[in-house]
Amino acid sequence: MIKIDPIPPHIIKKSVKYAIAEDLGQIGDLTSNYLISKDQENEWVITSNQNGIVAGINCAEYAFSFIDKDICFNAFIDDGEKVITDTKIASISGRSLSILTAERTALNFIGHLSGIASETNKYVELTKHTKAKVVSTRKTTPGIRALEKYAIRCGGGFNHRLGLDYAILIKDNHIEAVGSVKEALKLAKQKASHLMSIEIEVDTIEQLEEALMCDAKIILLDNMTIDNLKAAVKMNNGRAILEASGNINENNVLEVAETGVDIISIGRLTHSSPSLDISLHCSR
Repeated sequence: MIKIDPIPPHIIKKSVKYAIAEDLGQIGDLTSNYLISKDQENEWVITSNQNGIVAGINCAEYAFSFIDKDICFNAFIDDGEKVITDTKIASISGRSLSILTAERTALNFIGHLSGIASETNKYVELTKHTKAKVVSTRKTTPGIRALEKYAIRCGGGFNHRLGLDYAILIKDNHIEAVGSVKEALKLAKQKASHLMSIEIEVDTIEQLEEALMCDAKIILLDNMTIDNLKAAVKMNNGRAILEASGNINENNVLEVAETGVDIISIGRLTHSSPSLDISLHCSR
C-alpha cells in the first residue's frame, strides 16, 4: 500500500466539531439520554458491510473523542486498506451513552470518505496499465473538500487544484470573457509568477492548435469524443500535459485512458460516489 499523507489534525477537528454540533442541536441526544445510563459501559465494533477501500478512520476517532475524552478508540486497519464484508475496522470502548451519541457522525465520515476511496480505486484499477492518472476536481461537498481530496488519495487517485488559489485554470467562460485562447494565455502569463502553473481548457481541436501555438504547458480537453482525444494526443506530440475531462464514467474511462492522455479528471468521484456501508455493533 502506498503511504498516504495524513489529513492535518486541525482540518479534521474543524469539520468534525461542526458535524457534531449539527447533530446535537440545542439539547443533545434525546434518545440516548433517556434510555442509556450514564454509568453503562460497553465495547463496540465498527465493521464494513461490503467490499471497498477505507478512509476517514481518524475522523471517526475525533468524533468519539469530542463527545467523551475517555472513550478508547482502537483502529485495526489504516486508511487506504482494502476491506471485505464483516471486516472489523475499529473497536470503541467506554460509556455507551457517549458512543451512541457520536455514532452517526463517526459513521457518516467513514462511510462517505470510504465510498469516495472505493469508487476512485475502481477507476485506478481499470486504467492501471495506461499512463493516465485518475484525478479529482473541485466538485466537492462545501466545507469538507480537504477530507474528500484525501479520500481520493486513499483510493490511489491524485488531486487537481485544492482551491482557486492553487493554480491558474482558464475555463471556457474565461476565454469567452477575454475573447480568445491566445488572449487568455497572454494575460495569464503576464501576471503569473514563474512558479505558478497555468492550464487552459479547450473544447475543439482548433482551440487546441491555438493553445499549442501559444506554448501552453497544460491543456484540458473538455468533453471531447474518443476520436478527438486521439487526434489531440497526436497533434500535441508530447509538447503539453493533456487532461481529459467531462462525462467520464466507469464505462468509458478505459477507452479515454487508452487514447494516451496524461490525466483524467472525474467530478463524479467526489459528487456522486455512494457511501460504503459501515456499521457499529455492540460486542459485549
